[in-house]
Amino acid sequence: MNWQEMFYQNPQGLVRTLIVGALAYVALVLFLRISGKRTLAKLNAFDLVVTVALGSTLSAILLQESIALAEGLVALALLIAAQYLVTFLSVRSQRFASLVRSEPALLAKDGRALEDAMKRERITHHEVLSAVRANGGNDISDVEFLILESDGTISVRLK
Repeated sequence: MNWQEMFYQNPQGLVRTLIVGALAYVALVLFLRISGKRTLAKLNAFDLVVTVALGSTLSAILLQESIALAEGLVALALLIAAQYLVTFLSVRSQRFASLVRSEPALLAKDGRALEDAMKRERITHHEVLSAVRANGGNDISDVEFLILESDGTISVRLK
């Protein structure tokens, strides 16, 4: 292996990455503007998966020469269209929404941890105490309620 190969394999690969990268980025920004703010909102696990998938797809378009720009753009458009469809249906159907979205879970109330809920949600006492401290409390006894939200964050209301 020579020094040149450590930095790039061929000049055409660099030019391809620059051109395809710029075009794919512009197309992704346009797709996201058309689809609306909700596409990257990360309000629940499904939203997070789509956001990660978009980044992974963009990366593949940039670095894999076997993926043509048009194929990559179709993949990005498909992910965004699927996200749009899922959110469209979620807003209009509570039944559909419950299939793709988790509900918040009460983990502590009136200074007492709800052990069964914590086990079901796989949340440890250390994680609960960390959330309490991050919100200005010292101990679980300081909590009025503590909720694991649909997006994985923990909301705390102190007494």
